Amino acid sequence: MAPNSRILICRHSQAEHNVDLDYSIPDAPLTSLGKKQSATLPSFTAAEQGQVDVVLSSGLKRTLQSTKLGWGPAIERLGGLKKVIVLPQLQECNDFPCDTGSPREALERDPEFSGFDLSNLTPDWTSKQGFWAPDPQSIALRAQWVRQFIRSRPEKTILLVGHGDIIRQITATASGGPSTYQWKNAEVRAYTFDPATAGAQECFLRPEGEVAVAGGYAPTSTEADIVQGPGAAAAAGGPSLPSLGGGDDFSFGDVVNDAGTRALAEMEERVKTKASAVQSQTNELQELEARLAAAERKAAELEARGVRH
Repeated sequence: MAPNSRILICRHSQAEHNVDLDYSIPDAPLTSLGKKQSATLPSFTAAEQGQVDVVLSSGLKRTLQSTKLGWGPAIERLGGLKKVIVLPQLQECNDFPCDTGSPREALERDPEFSGFDLSNLTPDWTSKQGFWAPDPQSIALRAQWVRQFIRSRPEKTILLVGHGDIIRQITATASGGPSTYQWKNAEVRAYTFDPATAGAQECFLRPEGEVAVAGGYAPTSTEADIVQGPGAAAAAGGPSLPSLGGGDDFSFGDVVNDAGTRALAEMEERVKTKASAVQSQTNELQELEARLAAAERKAAELEARGVRH
């Protein structure tokens, strides 16, 4: 059917590294709020759950969890988790621990991921080297590979569950390069192939618009540099050492005192960030519950009028 297919792209729900921008968490899984976001997504995508013909998912934990919880009705209709195509090419761009997947053997030992066909996860998929490298050229080529793979599929409606940064690369345009759209957690948007490039090697996509949103905004590891300034993402992966200057006015004691002051300031800032994140999660959960209740009321009204949805 491609390049005439409709492509639904879904970003994963809130994961642990999204909460306080801690990118040192290995293969960061969903938070409890993230699981609730995914669990409510079917209520906002009832029509799409019945339209999806094939499901593609990144092999990282948070995307596998988001796929399983958020697209359960579609997956069950299509024959179960074994029918989900787990693509290592959909992994996130950066080489931080949070953006690096787990070995296939580790995932297969985890009961949460039993049922998925993980045979596409080759031993080198976590290497962040070569085809999997985080440099711009490698990422662009990997995103192009994904578009070409989608184009080769015969299905009419294709669902892709991935990560914010790689999604922006996949949805790049011929004129403007990678998308700059800041995806929310558990957000679903629709695309088609751009007729101008559908038959070309690049085969860019054309946006149709928003389908559903079950989460709030949480920056990716690349967006952290935009939100907090250059180097923020790297800093989140571990502490940096103070610079040891020189010259006649150099004092090691001043360096130690300065480093201690900065460390205290950084700690205070992280506490503030954590408190803000907790409040944000509380507000978001309340909003999510209200939206879910509204969706359930609407479904009950339609059912009472004999309208199927």
